[in-house]
Amino acid sequence: MIQGNIRNLIFDLGGVILDLHFDRTHDAFARAALRPVEEIRELLNTTAFFNEYEKGLISDEEFRRDVRELLKINMSDTEIDKAWSAMLGKIPVERLQLLQRLKADFRVFLLSNTNAIHVRCFDGIVKSVLQDSSLADFFEVAYYSNELKMRKPDKEIFLHVLHQHQLAPEQTLFLDDNVSNLEGAAAAGIKTFHVEHPAMILSLFS
Repeated sequence: MIQGNIRNLIFDLGGVILDLHFDRTHDAFARAALRPVEEIRELLNTTAFFNEYEKGLISDEEFRRDVRELLKINMSDTEIDKAWSAMLGKIPVERLQLLQRLKADFRVFLLSNTNAIHVRCFDGIVKSVLQDSSLADFFEVAYYSNELKMRKPDKEIFLHVLHQHQLAPEQTLFLDDNVSNLEGAAAAGIKTFHVEHPAMILSLFS
């Protein structure tokens, strides 16, 4: 249960609100490239253009081109988008309902490392749960790394959100499943909570 002087909540998306299954993307690309899953996982975790895409520094077309060159595959745009988005799982309706309730007592924001292909996909996931809604509807503002040209865990992205809304860091709680991102928020003076499983947010605000 949240106690103290917290007035503002900043949520991560994947692993907090949205279920993540990285293995599904690794498996999809491994099948297409006829290469071991472990090799694909290593490439996706260490190749620079994936972070560049999350910072909005390359376009969808450039990202797909780079994927084809990296994995030596001849997939269509649609096939690449599907494999890349395979990691995005469900958003249970109770998590969206929780966000709606929290807006009555807190200022609620989203801060996600993401990319244009995934934004289109998870907005579709939300629409499949609650028609005529996009993910941004559940927050005062939804911040996406590819639009800000910054990404977590860099301190600057947290300072940007604080500055945009004149949020006091000591009255702000950031919730993320990634410890590195929590450390970036803490460096900006923000209080943090480690979400080890998405179900934790339901009990935290019970």
